[in-house]
Amino acid sequence: MMLQAAYPLRCQPFFRDYLWGGRGLQTRLGKSIPENGIWAESWELIDHPEHSSRILNGSLAGKTLGDVIARDAAWLLGANRTSLPLLLKYLDCQKVLSVQVHPNDAYALKMTPPDLGKTEAWYIIDCQPGGVLYAGLKPGVGPAELMEATSNGTVHKCLHEIHPQAGDCIFIPAGTVHALGAGLLVAEIQQASNTTFRLFDWNRLDARGKSRELHIPQSIEVTDYQSGPRPIQVPQPTSQLGRMRLVSCDKFCFDRISDVDSIGVGGDGRFHFVTTPTGGVTIEGDGFSEQLKVGESLLLPASLARCQAKLTGEAELLDMFVE
Repeated sequence: MMLQAAYPLRCQPFFRDYLWGGRGLQTRLGKSIPENGIWAESWELIDHPEHSSRILNGSLAGKTLGDVIARDAAWLLGANRTSLPLLLKYLDCQKVLSVQVHPNDAYALKMTPPDLGKTEAWYIIDCQPGGVLYAGLKPGVGPAELMEATSNGTVHKCLHEIHPQAGDCIFIPAGTVHALGAGLLVAEIQQASNTTFRLFDWNRLDARGKSRELHIPQSIEVTDYQSGPRPIQVPQPTSQLGRMRLVSCDKFCFDRISDVDSIGVGGDGRFHFVTTPTGGVTIEGDGFSEQLKVGESLLLPASLARCQAKLTGEAELLDMFVE
């Protein structure tokens, strides 16, 4: 049964308290994290067995994205799509993350329980002096070299190191060994998967004094040794003035919109995730006007007519969709 006229969906963020987080989701992005503890990730938009985002606005308030998909998948996702394949999140990296690698779809679907693989992309919102990330293996590192490095605690010496700046984007296809370093505030788009193999955790202990589980055999098996070091993405112009393509792959497209007062978004029969790491964006359409402050996100249903995004000052809007 078709739902009512489409409108942008604003959802409740879902917070994760990994040991490398802090309070930046609140202090930098204005999110209402719990008073105590360290909070690493804000899952902005997701429908996955682990969590389904709860809608906050309009006639669907109180429903989850899973509820909407079960009732009318085409309304939300577009024709011939029955599940939401992407997850949008923000990350507050106060400590270096573990060195990890994600499997591709074929491998992940054989796991118990089955899941999607995880291809992802990072957008660097802020980077403290000396900030670093690791993206891909150095040339010449193969399975034997990587296995030896896990034995002697030198995995980091196998990794391609990048000192990023705000505005940089790094694409991490499934099979890429990677880690985000301390001092980074990041927006991430990824496949809707929570499948991670941890290769190395810097010999640290968690809050209970125990080391976290490693998945060395699986990591060695799923690593793509041919991909090599990952570069910083070079933004490519599109047919729309102000819209630059950061990533285009079979899992998602990832665009940055800036340096323009107004631009059309959505209205193409696809769902869109939009978020602003800077604030100062308003999404307007027939009968609605949704203001996005720093760190806020919307899901534009596939059945929604084309909207206008209005940007003020130095605002940036990130737009993510599947072609």
